[in-house]
Amino acid sequence: MRIVVALGGNALLHRGDRPDAAVQQANVDRTATGLAALAREHELVITHGNGPQVGLLAMESEADPALSAPYPLDLLGAQTQGMIGSLLTRAMHDALPGQRIAALVTHTLVRADDPAFARPTKFVGQVYSRQLVEELARKRGWRIALDTTGWRRVVASPAPERILETETVRELLSGGTLVICGGGGGVPVTADRDTGALSGVEAVIDKDLTAALLAEDLKADFLLILTDVPYVYQGYGTPDQRPLLDATPQELRSGGFPAGSMGPKTEAAARFVEQTGGLAAIGALDAAHEMVHGRSGTLVRPDLAG
Repeated sequence: MRIVVALGGNALLHRGDRPDAAVQQANVDRTATGLAALAREHELVITHGNGPQVGLLAMESEADPALSAPYPLDLLGAQTQGMIGSLLTRAMHDALPGQRIAALVTHTLVRADDPAFARPTKFVGQVYSRQLVEELARKRGWRIALDTTGWRRVVASPAPERILETETVRELLSGGTLVICGGGGGVPVTADRDTGALSGVEAVIDKDLTAALLAEDLKADFLLILTDVPYVYQGYGTPDQRPLLDATPQELRSGGFPAGSMGPKTEAAARFVEQTGGLAAIGALDAAHEMVHGRSGTLVRPDLAG
């Protein structure tokens, strides 16, 4: 099978971890062990989040006295693709001796008039206390929102329209290469209507929606969304919390999952299954192999009655 894997940002930084390079390398080494088991049996494309990393770089850029203006989010996203791509490449190289591996900086086309630019929902950076994040919001003009664990910065997250390097990924796969791409949803760009010239935009695209689009374009058989919970839960965090073992796209969409966390994951899985008739699953980072074989996670399947 051809499988597209979407790693959550917690693949490198678990909640509460210090954002040190050694911590991220150790976390991704553990993640690579599970992915290697899949790669021995299937054709693999790996995408990844970058929320903690791009938020950290944005703070450093804001505070750098050598800069006349902070680096924009599109360039910071490109930086995280290089860093995380390198960490994943090293880990997969060690876990899969002899396997060809390529980490590719990719760009994702978005619409300049996407309404998401007026309604930021994408969490980036670390968790702050209410007092500190309000101070940062005043000083830096940030938008803030409440995550499941605390207050964080939110930025625009426009819908991905097209991944510009899809054909390059396809060619690499045809040569037996394991491809790491689409990091952080891809570098967000718009295209001039007359010339086609590309311009970066101040946004972070949701990596799960980009992974779903990439999986569709590559005619993948399976979309695997890995995160820090073992299932999609109805009533998450309440006394009535219960895991969903399987669901159709329609059932997922009726679940009312929040836009800043599980919502994009369920929407990505639903879109892929609807558009392709393939399968998707959402679950824990350390259960990738079990999820593909139906032994863990929430399976998203076509509505056969439809």
